[in-house]
Amino acid sequence: MYHRHTGRITAVALAATAATLSLTACQADGGTAAGTAPTPVAATVATASTTPSAAAPAKATPTTPAAPASRPAGTRSASAAPVPASPAATSSGTAPACTPDALEATAYQAAVRPPGTGTGAAVVQFTNVSAAACVLRGHPTVAGAGNGSPQHSVPLKVTRTGTAASVRLAPGGKAWVKLTFVQVQGEADGYCVSGATPSVFPTLVVGLPGAGKHQVALDDGVFAECDNKVTATAVTSVKPA
Repeated sequence: MYHRHTGRITAVALAATAATLSLTACQADGGTAAGTAPTPVAATVATASTTPSAAAPAKATPTTPAAPASRPAGTRSASAAPVPASPAATSSGTAPACTPDALEATAYQAAVRPPGTGTGAAVVQFTNVSAAACVLRGHPTVAGAGNGSPQHSVPLKVTRTGTAASVRLAPGGKAWVKLTFVQVQGEADGYCVSGATPSVFPTLVVGLPGAGKHQVALDDGVFAECDNKVTATAVTSVKPA
């Protein structure tokens, strides 16, 4: 009796042990399967929240206009009216035309002149006696002042030579024109090749465009010429001979 009872107990114990091992193996296999393919819930939620739906396009977010950039004090907008030019300068940026009061005119006999016994040629010099720069331009007008008086002037026919260009005179600056006359020939009162009587003027009245008329006398002698004709250069910054 004792041995049969002991054998039944042993058989029951073995069966229990086998069942325990089988349950343990099943649990191990199930855990491995679950571990090889986990479902990352948090990642799935994040992906769904960041991927926009094709059926519902994203709504545009209104933007606030940027504030205009500030400009330094004293600057002007490109659309503002242009700043008027300074009264001391022309539209080209040069000095204004010389006024009659800004100029002092003198004259002397030219070194290079036609042969003869008259004046032949004279240089008229214009000096800026004002405190500001100014501009001279153009060919002169010339008249012989009868009896030294501009009221009795005799206009001379001027033949222009050279191209007119603006000459800027700083205070104290100088510019010149050269006048070449039809020369008087012979001694004493002389004669004109044309047969006319020579003209003699104590002074000339020389004018420049916009700069007035100026009465000049030679530093030695009088103006003697023929035919009341003169060839005149444009005003120049280069002193003529």
